[in-house]
Amino acid sequence: MSETKINLFSFSGKERILHLSWIAFFLTFVVWFSHAPLMLYIRETFNLSDQEVKALLILNVALTIPARIIIGMLVDAFGPRRIYSLLLFISSFLCFGFAFAEDYEQLALMRFLLGFVGAGFVIGIRMISEWFPAKQVGLAEGIYGGWGNFGSAAAAMTLPALAIFYGGPDGWRYAIATTGAMILVYSVIYFFTVSDTPKGSTYFKPKKNGAMEVSSKGDFFLYLLMNIPLYGALAVLTWKLDPNHLGMLSASTTYMIYAVLIGIYIFQTIRIYQINKHVFDGPVPEIDRYNFKQVAVLDLAYLVTFGSELAVVSMLPLFFMDTFDLSIIEAGLLASGYAFMNLVSRATGGLASDKMGRRKSMLILIAGLAAGYFLMSQIDSSWPIIVAVLATMACSFFVQAGEGAVFAMVPLVKRRLTGQVAGMAGAYGNVGAVLFLTVFSFVSPQLFFIVIGASALIVFAAVALFLEEPAGHMAEVLPDGTVQMIEVT
Repeated sequence: MSETKINLFSFSGKERILHLSWIAFFLTFVVWFSHAPLMLYIRETFNLSDQEVKALLILNVALTIPARIIIGMLVDAFGPRRIYSLLLFISSFLCFGFAFAEDYEQLALMRFLLGFVGAGFVIGIRMISEWFPAKQVGLAEGIYGGWGNFGSAAAAMTLPALAIFYGGPDGWRYAIATTGAMILVYSVIYFFTVSDTPKGSTYFKPKKNGAMEVSSKGDFFLYLLMNIPLYGALAVLTWKLDPNHLGMLSASTTYMIYAVLIGIYIFQTIRIYQINKHVFDGPVPEIDRYNFKQVAVLDLAYLVTFGSELAVVSMLPLFFMDTFDLSIIEAGLLASGYAFMNLVSRATGGLASDKMGRRKSMLILIAGLAAGYFLMSQIDSSWPIIVAVLATMACSFFVQAGEGAVFAMVPLVKRRLTGQVAGMAGAYGNVGAVLFLTVFSFVSPQLFFIVIGASALIVFAAVALFLEEPAGHMAEVLPDGTVQMIEVT
């Protein structure tokens, strides 16, 4: 593949794959966050309490945690073309189910299931890494992620007006159903217009499926430790919905879910051992080694970057509406400024990672993220609206550029495990969203922003202490047993 610059005005070769993939990701985000700018209408239709609204926000990001792990494994095993098309197809019907829910229970269930569409991001990460060389992959992944994440801003800017266009008390339903129809059509388009790799390239697959491969005993135990928050976030959600809080789950159902989560963790631990028991028998061959510590730090970095973005995008329209006494359309447009920055900031983060180095760029961007959230914690009704929006956009630049820096490095950990590394990091983004939204359900918006900023400082320390710059090359074994060296810098 050529080392020339990315030509965004081209629709051939690798640029064609980039455009088709970011459109798929963009549509998943339109569907995933179609509820946020229409929450006022939804709240009025079902006469929801504030706690029920906040429960919907948490439910929206919960299923994405296991979905991104599972989708990451499926992508590595079956390729992004098939898995992306299937995800879009299934998600369209979940979207229709949410749009035409008849009561709060159905609404909550379909919002929970729609978290599945949030796993689409992982698929494109593997697709882009197959088509772009190492010196371009950070920028390419940033463009993919940035234009895709812009889907939440596009939803905020267009869906309230679309709901009014449809008219009547059910206008919001048809607006959301329209987004479902869009991804249904695009699932077919994507399947027939992309391929997993350039002609003549090899699609590397994991040697074993069901869990990530590790290459040392220390990495094995770190992998088990890093899996705990994935289940812990789902346990927190269950606790939030139990009889002592929102009352959406009975006591018996709550305990059953806890038992199932523990059982799945135990099952996964056994599966991880089955796949990695060779690390206890002796040193792993050099060609198969990688440092899982890199994955762990990237997980935490994505927790505070994308996790905070998901949480803030979910609550920002209502925050602006309540703080500045705005209409739903005005609040949606102003809040969209946060996600609007994705158009440039995520690609900027990827480019900075390509040019400045993976570790240095991430440190700068996470420090900026922390400062941005501390600034947002000061926003109140005494602020001029324009200044509040500018502060929000400044913060979001560092948040989304940090996301770009994280996923500029993800494909450079181990090529054949890219889907699984992306899936785990992506899942940690949703862990962050669940945790931050749970905090938001108990505290003021100002304290909510302070908690995110403090969390970012902790992650800054982890990056400074433990993240390593990738080596110049990684080795992968071709299907015929020969070794191929892949450039990563």
